[in-house]
Amino acid sequence: MNKLLWMHCFVRTVETGSFSAVARELGMGQPNVSRHIAALEKDLGTRLLHRSTRQLVATPEGQRYYLQARQALDVISQAESDVRGQQNPRGLLRVATSSILGNEVIMDAVPAFLARYPDIELEFRLSDSFVDLVAEGVDIAIRGGVLKDSALRAKRVGTSERVYVASAAYLEQHGTPQQPSDLAQHECIVYTLLTGGGSWPFKHGEVAVSGRLRTDSIEGVRRAMLANIGITYLPTWMVAAQLRSGTVKAVLTDHTCAPAPINAVYSASRLLPQRATVFLEFISATFLTTPGLNGESLL
Repeated sequence: MNKLLWMHCFVRTVETGSFSAVARELGMGQPNVSRHIAALEKDLGTRLLHRSTRQLVATPEGQRYYLQARQALDVISQAESDVRGQQNPRGLLRVATSSILGNEVIMDAVPAFLARYPDIELEFRLSDSFVDLVAEGVDIAIRGGVLKDSALRAKRVGTSERVYVASAAYLEQHGTPQQPSDLAQHECIVYTLLTGGGSWPFKHGEVAVSGRLRTDSIEGVRRAMLANIGITYLPTWMVAAQLRSGTVKAVLTDHTCAPAPINAVYSASRLLPQRATVFLEFISATFLTTPGLNGESLL
């Protein structure tokens, strides 16, 4: 009986969604992986996986067990690394962040990270929607704003300056707002996932805004602004090139809020493995060299 092997087979099956992938990883036959998980289920007296010809999905009991088993394996891995003085962190790291930040900033840095740490695997979940770290088995989420969930811990990895912007062509046609209240006379492109949705933050409070275009995609917001539809609220790094070229103009800069922190958040109940620690150090260094994310104003 090797419960540790059974546990490892189950955890990696949940993470890869495939018996064959785990078999290749562990150098054993696919039937052996299936048998190990079946033995674990028999020992626990409950089904951990829903099996079908198309997919493998953890049952509710399996998901709860996975979260605890993943943490136990992390502890064992960390203990072995400490004893051996191991300098090469290893294992799978699941990271969630917005699609735009992931695609336009983080992915450009990933090749260098993987080259530096050949034993680490990365799985990214790129979405503008909120991710439940514990329920979805995510190790780290990179988010802007202030941490509100006491079940999470946060490490600051960057600073995001935000700006109200419009295309030069839109402002030439419709004029430039001088006060936040002037936005009532303009088309405002609303990013619906921003806290408040239909209200935008300013130094002296929020102002209700409206417009004929609303979307849950921040990339969609940027494209609409560049298409001269209206004014919107974006991180400066997303429009850095256009601000430099003059095709996009910042407005209401005297009323804009201070930059917001970008945090890497993780479960307070889980040991942060070495692979996560080195990833956070790497991301912090990446943001430090990214205009608009390093605390230096682009305005």
